[in-house]
Amino acid sequence: METLEITYTDVGEDFVEASMPVNSRVHQPMGLLHGGAIVALAESVGSAASFIFVNPEESDVRGIEIAANHVKSKREGTVRAIAKIIHKGRTTHLWQIKVVDEDDNLISLCKLTNIVLPRKK
Repeated sequence: METLEITYTDVGEDFVEASMPVNSRVHQPMGLLHGGAIVALAESVGSAASFIFVNPEESDVRGIEIAANHVKSKREGTVRAIAKIIHKGRTTHLWQIKVVDEDDNLISLCKLTNIVLPRKK
């Protein structure tokens, strides 16, 4: 979290939100926001959201699949990831994560599936 400077900014009944600055730390060689950094932000916010919605004394959360469609590039500023629950089952959580810029322009749309496992004693 510290490396990418991800900051959690809001949480609700069915969502979690976080932001990340766009600068040379997260650029790819062409000076644009790296798709991998976007995916790291998306998985971070979606995994944190699942963890919030389970009993941490009884369950662990692991990401098992993530997909991302990058629709717009960004060179500087800030992006915000909003994870909204699509399916909250006993053993799987499905999240839609929109990554947007300061003007709410869609940068990437991600889908994350987490598995909820019983915590080993």
